[in-house]
Amino acid sequence: MGVRFKGWGIAVPDRIVTNEELSRTLDTTDEWITERTGIRERRIGGSAMTLGTLAGQRAMDDAGVKAEDIDFLVLATTTPDRICPATAPMIANELGLNCPAMDVNAACSGFMYAVRTAYGLLETGNKRILVIGAEHLSRWVDWTDRNMAVLLADGAGATVLEFDPDGTDLLSFCLGADGSAADLLTCEHGGYFQMNGREVFRRAVRVVVDSAEKAMASAGITSADLGIVIPHQANIRIIQAATQRLGIEMDRAVVVLDRYGNTSSASIPLAFDDARNNGRIKVGEYALLTGFGAGMTWASAIVRWS
Repeated sequence: MGVRFKGWGIAVPDRIVTNEELSRTLDTTDEWITERTGIRERRIGGSAMTLGTLAGQRAMDDAGVKAEDIDFLVLATTTPDRICPATAPMIANELGLNCPAMDVNAACSGFMYAVRTAYGLLETGNKRILVIGAEHLSRWVDWTDRNMAVLLADGAGATVLEFDPDGTDLLSFCLGADGSAADLLTCEHGGYFQMNGREVFRRAVRVVVDSAEKAMASAGITSADLGIVIPHQANIRIIQAATQRLGIEMDRAVVVLDRYGNTSSASIPLAFDDARNNGRIKVGEYALLTGFGAGMTWASAIVRWS
């Protein structure tokens, strides 16, 4: 079977919070944040529902499809508007969809988990799936904690996946999870995000490299064949370390965290949108999409753009 990416859309809040603004209330500086994370500013505002709805509508418009054309909505989010009900049905209602809708929570791997889920749904008879990654991380940030406040931000990205019997954009996947690392990055009910940054860094690089290598092997390619890498936008040092170990030059990696910060499940579609708008997505080229997140979860996929 084949699956095609038919359209993309993003949504980010209007409010921009710079490093300089954060340095007024936190014991930090623009230079400290930029050097250690690569982030210069981030977007704050909205909600998973409002941002996800806007990104979803833009993806549908880009794909040239209407509400009645969508057979299923899969929303990747770590920050649903409520514990119950799920946010996906509310987004579906806002978009005028009349189809099943569900949330997937795999943290920052969420978008790729949702794409893999959509692939399976297309294998079982659905024609078009709307996949959205939407986050309202700022709601769960302690803005007096400089370790987390400088990292997390809000945003959404979406794509329409369509069944195609004659060819495919998705060549391989490698997904995984290790619950023994669950306490490294957490957010308890009523609490805030907390992270063991050093250990997350160490494990993140390892699982990205491992899953990327397995996805490439499954697709029958090597890192030399990749035209572009679209990684989860968590920290510039993680991206640099992972690409170096994979033998991939940094100029092949898409980096947007300097403008958007860490938007968890929204970060890969945000990076893809930037790459497309800047002419970095080439028809026929191979791309590696790879992410990792709390859980600990990870996910890599090889795509050949059509």
